[in-house]
Amino acid sequence: MIMKNAKDLVAEANREVETLSAEEALACLGEPGTVLVDVREGEELAKTGRIAGAVHVPRGFLEFQADPASPTHKAELRDDRRLVLYCGSGNRSALAAKTLKDMGLRSVAHVAGGFSALEKAGAPVERV
Repeated sequence: MIMKNAKDLVAEANREVETLSAEEALACLGEPGTVLVDVREGEELAKTGRIAGAVHVPRGFLEFQADPASPTHKAELRDDRRLVLYCGSGNRSALAAKTLKDMGLRSVAHVAGGFSALEKAGAPVERV
């Protein structure tokens, strides 16, 4: 039996979802209807902070918080929004973006290089 490894899954996700550079992501931050979504774990946010204005949705809760029928649904994860996801390096956000796309959300992208690329590109960071 042939199994896909994590690298294969990330590559597949990157082929299926829009990937933005950090600079492209920063350029769309002020656009109405665009939501920046941080899919890192809480411990990561505690260490590094998050990009100012980002909504925190840990990867492990993504499906539940994106599902309008779920009691833990986050209103920011609506289909009428453009969701731009980031993680630490861009791998989890690629997988998360593909998951949201598979759930039927139409306007989903992720940031190549993740938080570190956004920070390096000059994104404002807020401590949590």
